[in-house]
Amino acid sequence: LKKITKKKKNDPSGTGEKIYEPKPICLPQQSLLFTHDAVAWKGYDPVLPPLPENLSGEQDSVKIVRLVKSKEPLGATVKRDEHTGAIVVARIMKGGAADRSGLIHEGDELREINGIPMENKSLEEIIPILAQSKGTITFKVIPGSKVEMETIKPKMYVRSLFDYNPNEDAEIPCKEAGLTFRKGDVLQILSQDDASWWQAKHCSLPNARTGLIPSKHFQESRRFAFQRPPALLPTQTLRSRRSSGLRRSFRLSSRHRKAYRAVCGNRWSECYDADEILTYEEVVPYRKPPWVRPRLFLLVGPSGVGLNELKRKLVISDPQRYGVTVPHTTRPKKVQESDGMEYTFIPKHLFLTQLVNNKFIEHGEYGGHFYGTSLAAVRSVLAKDRVCLLDVQPQTIVHLRTPEFKPFVVFVKPPPMERLQVTRRKARLHSWQDEKGQTKMFSEEDFEEMIESAQAMEAVYGHLFDKVIVNDDLVEAFHELQATLKKLETEEQWIPAAWMISRNMQ
Repeated sequence: LKKITKKKKNDPSGTGEKIYEPKPICLPQQSLLFTHDAVAWKGYDPVLPPLPENLSGEQDSVKIVRLVKSKEPLGATVKRDEHTGAIVVARIMKGGAADRSGLIHEGDELREINGIPMENKSLEEIIPILAQSKGTITFKVIPGSKVEMETIKPKMYVRSLFDYNPNEDAEIPCKEAGLTFRKGDVLQILSQDDASWWQAKHCSLPNARTGLIPSKHFQESRRFAFQRPPALLPTQTLRSRRSSGLRRSFRLSSRHRKAYRAVCGNRWSECYDADEILTYEEVVPYRKPPWVRPRLFLLVGPSGVGLNELKRKLVISDPQRYGVTVPHTTRPKKVQESDGMEYTFIPKHLFLTQLVNNKFIEHGEYGGHFYGTSLAAVRSVLAKDRVCLLDVQPQTIVHLRTPEFKPFVVFVKPPPMERLQVTRRKARLHSWQDEKGQTKMFSEEDFEEMIESAQAMEAVYGHLFDKVIVNDDLVEAFHELQATLKKLETEEQWIPAAWMISRNMQ
């Protein structure tokens, strides 16, 4: 109300009479109040279908569940109970539509789906009904007696060591619920309640859906993975050193290869078990603390792919940050050589003693003399807070995958044959040196051998590689290596969980 003064007619004194009248409400305010009242009184609860009036005594616990299904799968699988023959919910996928609703649980018996009775229907008939249903889906269920205790479990991550496509797996309970992954993908395991089928999702994909994957035990027991290729024999190369302190590769004669294998003994077969079935490796996120020494940086690749040149460019780019090992040898020291620079020269009996005591990472014989890369040489580089760049045979990776070194493995592979021929010959790169030190150009046989060797390495040891680089252009490959090394220092990486068991960080 507002107070106003209203003049009377024929009032000579000019005085007015005080009266009160209501102040009108502006239209926008009035509309807002009407809208508020309309919204407040409107009902938004879903209208459920009425319950049947003729429910029997055993159906007094029936419940009607209505879910809205979008483009994503429902996130549940069904099975037939072996004893009662009823259709029951076999599993609820973590994070799926059914799981988020909290209305359907494992063990619930399905009586109807959208008014269609499930009685006398086979699983083959039911699955399409669930898959093809869109929009609102109404379930009539009998709650199961299973009581699930909610427990907080630590997160578990695994790196897949094989490729998997559920559409090619005849044993998966539901192909639509399966999760496709590639070798090297990191998966988060959300449930291991089923001994044969785990629930998992991709860690690298935003809003990744949960799917079924074969469990480690199930995958191993059925030997589902492909038959592994035979283990690699020692390649026809042996590593030595140039005067620059970097290793080089050269071709061995048949006599030298035979002697080399005799020295190595059964170590090659120990590195790889042909009967091993690769499944998953548990991993954890890791970021190197500033006070911890660098991780060992391993380069692997076939002879002639350019490992030595890449190492040389890295060392030249930052000698205070990158370092290489000094190998041991039993051959006599030349006049222009210095002990501890090109080589560490030791007597033959001392070399063999260290060899028996497993002091060498790799070793071999050439020209009647022994050569080897020692663990002490690697530790010496790391102790100076430098990244130790080490190129090794792929069989050696297994022995270096320890909590002490935490190696990061880069596989350098050649480009396709056409590009390989163009790039190597254009750069006038040499393939190898003969026993007289004469360099030889790459031949067609060298190119074929390089590609075949790379394919064999990747097939057998690919699960141990953290990164693959194609050395098509040396400058581009070098920059890619530089970027990878920088990420090791600044970004989080996935490493085997076994490496973090020890609290004493090396």
